[in-house]
Parts: sequence; C-alpha cells; structure tokens
Amino acid sequence: MRHKLEFPLYAKLAFVLTSLSLLLTFIYVAQGILIPVLLAMLFAILLRPVVNFLNRKLRFPHVIAVMTAVVLFVLVIGGIIFFVSWKISGMADDLDQIKKNLNIHYHHIQQWIKQRFNVSYVQQQKYIQQASKDSLPGTAIIGTTFSSFTDALLNFVLVPIYVFLFLLYRNLFLKFLSKLFKPEHQYRLREVLSHVKTAVQSYLVGLLTEVAIVATLTSLGLMIVGVQYPILLGVITGVLNLIPYIGILVAAGLSILATLTTSAEVSIILGVVIVNVAVQLIDNNLLVPLVVSSKVKINAFVSLVGIIIGGALGGVAGMFLAIPLIAIIKVVFDRIEPFEPWGFLMGDDLPKTHEWGGIRLPHYDAGEAEESELEKKKK
Repeated sequence: MRHKLEFPLYAKLAFVLTSLSLLLTFIYVAQGILIPVLLAMLFAILLRPVVNFLNRKLRFPHVIAVMTAVVLFVLVIGGIIFFVSWKISGMADDLDQIKKNLNIHYHHIQQWIKQRFNVSYVQQQKYIQQASKDSLPGTAIIGTTFSSFTDALLNFVLVPIYVFLFLLYRNLFLKFLSKLFKPEHQYRLREVLSHVKTAVQSYLVGLLTEVAIVATLTSLGLMIVGVQYPILLGVITGVLNLIPYIGILVAAGLSILATLTTSAEVSIILGVVIVNVAVQLIDNNLLVPLVVSSKVKINAFVSLVGIIIGGALGGVAGMFLAIPLIAIIKVVFDRIEPFEPWGFLMGDDLPKTHEWGGIRLPHYDAGEAEESELEKKKK
C-alpha cells in the first residue's frame, strides 16, 4: 500500500518560492526571445477569426488565408506608423518656432524661481549644468537609443513571422497539447483552450475599441482648444494609452510641445492639460470598466501588481502583455482544483459575507467585544 508523501508547510513554501524565483529569473533573462513570441501568440489569436473567414467563406487555401491575414495585419500597423511619421515630419518644419516659444516659457520659469526662492539666474544655470553632468553621457544616450531602435526593428520583422507560423501550425500545436494529457483530461483541456481564446480575443478587441475612442475624444478636444495637428496627437494618445500610467504622461507632454508650434500662451497649454485629464477620467471610469474590464474578469489589485511586475521584467512590452497573460493564467487556475483559490483571488467577484468552511460568522467588532466583557464583569 502506497503512502502519500506529505511535506511540512515550510517545505511547501520553500518549493513555491524557489520555483517562482527561477521562473521570474528565466523570464527576465530570456525576455528578448519570449516577448516577441508572446506578442505573436496574442496577435495570432486575434487574427484567427480572419483566417477562418477566408478559409470557410472565401474558400482560400489554408496557407494563402494565413498569409493574407498576416499581410493585412502588417499593412494596418505599417499604415499607422507611416501616418504618425508623416505628421511628425511636418512638425519638424516648425522646430524653430517651438524653440522660440520654449525659450519664452523657460525665461518665465527662471523669473518665477528667482522671485519665489531668491535663486539668481547664474545659480540656476549652474544647477542645470551639474544635473546634465550627472546624467548619462551623450555617447551612452546615443548607444541606448540605437540599441532600442534596433530591438524594435528586429521585433517588427520577427513578430509577423511568428504570427504566420503560429497560424500555419495551429493544428500541430493543438495536437501536441492533446498528446501531453491523458484521454480523461481531453475535455478539460479543450474547455481551457476555448476559454483562453475567447478571453484573449475579447480583451484585444476591447483594447482596440478603447484606443479608437480615446484617439477620437482627444482629437476633438484638441481641435476645440485650437492645437495644431489634433488628429496626429489624438492617434498618438490613443496608442500610448496602451502603456499604463506612463503612456498618457508622454502623450500629454507631446501635446503640450505641439502647442508651441503656434503660440506661447499658457491658456492653450492649460486647455491641453484639461483635455487629457477629461479623456483619462472618461477612459478610467467608463471605457475601461465597460469595454476592457468587462471582457477580462480580473480585479484592479491583481492588474496593478501584474503591470508593475511585467514592467520590471519586460519593460513597456511586459506591461502590455501583463493583463492578457494574467487572464490566461486565471482561466487555467479556475479549472485546476489545487489552484482554484488563486483563480478566485484574481477575479473581481466580491463576496457579500464572510464564510469559513460554509459557516457564516457574525461581524466581529473589537469595541463591541470589549463592552460585552465589561457587562459580564459587572454581572
């Protein structure tokens, strides 16, 4: 008769922490390989309905259908990049005016600092020079920028190739997964894969809808304020909004910089700030709960922690990948009994009562307990 081997709690905790540390270390070290593959996997799931439509409705051969879907995907992404680059090149013609207006604001800030804190112009200049010396040298900045550009260009080439291969060999991957599990677990595997596909597709579609709405609202707001290049800045804001927290700050900075092409008035800058704040309030309180969060049932705490961890491990791409990967993990955890509590913790279903083992406990209040003890003593 076999006896089930039981480990003490501290041993189980040590196993979990060691495994988690090794996994996070592996992700951090191999991020250059993993991030393009994961991005391609998500885009392949998003493009799967397009391939099905071309296969079943238009009778395209499988290879042609996959190639057509990937080409359309590349054309859409390339079109957005071309539009933004074309508009930015137009902004470059106003560079002299931007410098002139920046100098006006710079002198105003210097004058305010001098009057407020009694710091002379010479001292302010020394502080700026000292700060520039403490920052990265020019060669290091150029090297970092070149490295980032090279990585982005490499990913732009690799991701479509990976998407094509994921779609082309989809049945091969599914057959491989089915061979990993016993026949009695095939139904559960199929259910998990189906829910993963639905969750990722719904999330990405909701995200694209959010980008379109944010871009439209920002463009309209900037038109009303009177900023030049409102459509360009709206598109940039919508795209950068995919990067949580950081993206909207960068977009606001670019919008403020664009105001300097026409005027140095503070009122226009204030209008840009109001437009960005208003759009963010609409996005956070209406669009995210109704369009994005409704597609993926993950609570705000887990989302925030996941985004921070994703940013620490993979930078901007890691922050973008965090939510869909958490959604996939939650779908798997919900259907594996030992991990079901963790799946429940990641969800957004708030229980109305506190229960332990199915027994509802009365609400405990320290003040009420202390009063009851005093009453007992008096009796």
